[in-house]
Amino acid sequence: MNGILNILKPPFMTSHDVVSYIKKLLNVKKAGHTGTLDPMAAGVLPVTLNKATRICEYLVNDKKSYRAEMSLGFRSDTLDKWGNVESLPSAAISKDLLIDTLKKFEGEIYQTPPMYSAVKVGGRKLYELAREGIVVKIEPRKVYIHEIKLVDFKGSNVMFDVTCSKGTYIRSLCSDIGKCLGSDAVMTFLIRRSTGPFSIDDSITLHELKEAVEKGKVKKMLYPIEYGLCKYTRVYVDSKTARKVKNGVGFDIMEALKSEIREFDDIVLVFDESKNFIASARNDKNGFIKICKVFL
Repeated sequence: MNGILNILKPPFMTSHDVVSYIKKLLNVKKAGHTGTLDPMAAGVLPVTLNKATRICEYLVNDKKSYRAEMSLGFRSDTLDKWGNVESLPSAAISKDLLIDTLKKFEGEIYQTPPMYSAVKVGGRKLYELAREGIVVKIEPRKVYIHEIKLVDFKGSNVMFDVTCSKGTYIRSLCSDIGKCLGSDAVMTFLIRRSTGPFSIDDSITLHELKEAVEKGKVKKMLYPIEYGLCKYTRVYVDSKTARKVKNGVGFDIMEALKSEIREFDDIVLVFDESKNFIASARNDKNGFIKICKVFL
């Protein structure tokens, strides 16, 4: 069983736990996910099965979109409401000020990951150090906010939508927005609405997956491996070249039957004449397609 499941992760369950549950439920040898979602958060978590696990390194770079809620005038050691929360002085703000402030965070920004996160420092995860009371210096990281939009604003509660690059911590974003408004803020709700081509509208719950297993209909829920890479350039080759590719042998781009130029070209997908996905590859810019991973 090879492919990708678009799972709707429930809150209060780690991404690792979801993968472990699915691996056991489907009795597959390999399973992985394409980007950790906070345990308290819900939303889209693509889970790769068997051969599909080999494209995880490509999928983690996908843009992600979230709906989040934060409460202004509070701070927390975890940057969300599930940590040790304390109230802070905060002034009343207007909707216009809030919208203007959110817009300041669009584009390239530097952000410090939360101490309670899976980021590693000195080979250890930050949350492990935090639980031991060990304080370390965390270097800010560059992330990109493609869009941030106010959804609702009542009292100290702010709901917004954000589309961002990999590595963006919405908890840190909430805190930074609060500080920009002269106080602080904690995240109170988070749901991931999409990651790459996978949308929450098409996701399935773990209960629905279990029902599909019982009815023998899991394969209908699987996305093909190449679906996760739908924005990457594609090349199609004849049967002779396809045989070479299956053995890991590259070829000159002039040997391809046709090419489909898409948004990204750092990775090239190779298909045979019957449109079967054969391999991922790299174009060395001199016209030679070097095979990276074979999937048949």
